[in-house]
Formats: sequence, structure tokens, C-alpha cells
Amino acid sequence: MSDTTIKKPRPKHLDLKVIRLPLPGFVSILHRVSGAGLFLMLPVLLWLFGSSVGSPEAMAQAKSVVANPLVKLVLFGLLWAYLHHFCAGIRFLLLDMHKGLDLPTARKSAGAVLAVSLTLTVLIGAKIFLG
Repeated sequence: MSDTTIKKPRPKHLDLKVIRLPLPGFVSILHRVSGAGLFLMLPVLLWLFGSSVGSPEAMAQAKSVVANPLVKLVLFGLLWAYLHHFCAGIRFLLLDMHKGLDLPTARKSAGAVLAVSLTLTVLIGAKIFLG
């Protein structure tokens, strides 16, 4: 190393309220959060599925549970988590194949993941929950 290089002082701590995360980093964190949420809600989803195919009485019970507005909100969140995880997963597979690694393309693909997942969530959620 030459003596002409200037070293920036490294922060002693990371103030998370001050740091502004770039869009690709935000999408990456949301990908992890959505994956964890889907994994943690798997027992509930399996119970709902098992109830829906079990017996007519169990189906009626599952319908009454899903009719609750709070449960609908949670299921809407799970729908977003699934769609975001799917879209971001495709983006990360393309990045693993060295497609779209340059910064402008990475920012555009991160924005596309957010736009597509939110749009699909609204469209599919409206179709499911509003009839």
C-alpha cells in the first residue's frame, strides 16, 4: 500500500435509524423476512388446508375462521410474503447466473420485484377476498 491512500474513519457503531439502505438491500431483507414468515406460518397453513379437505364440518369450521377480518389480513400478508419471496427468488437466481449485476440493472430489478409482487398481491387478494 502506498502512503497516499486516505483511510476513512470507520464508524464505532451502526446507527440503524440513520443508515439509508439501498433498494436492492431492502428487497434482500424483505426476501429473508418473507421466507421466515412463510416458514413460521406453515403449521397454520397446513391446519387450514387439512381442515378444508377433511370433512364438511371441518370445512365449515375453516370457513368460519377465514371469515374473521383479522385472519383475512394475516392471509393477505402471507399472500404478499409468498409472491414477494417468489419474485425476489427469481431475481436472485438471475443474479446467481451473473445476469443484472451492474448497479443500474440491480436497482431496476429490485424495483420490478417490489412493483410486481405488490401488484400481484392486490390483484390476487382482491379476487380471493372480494369474490
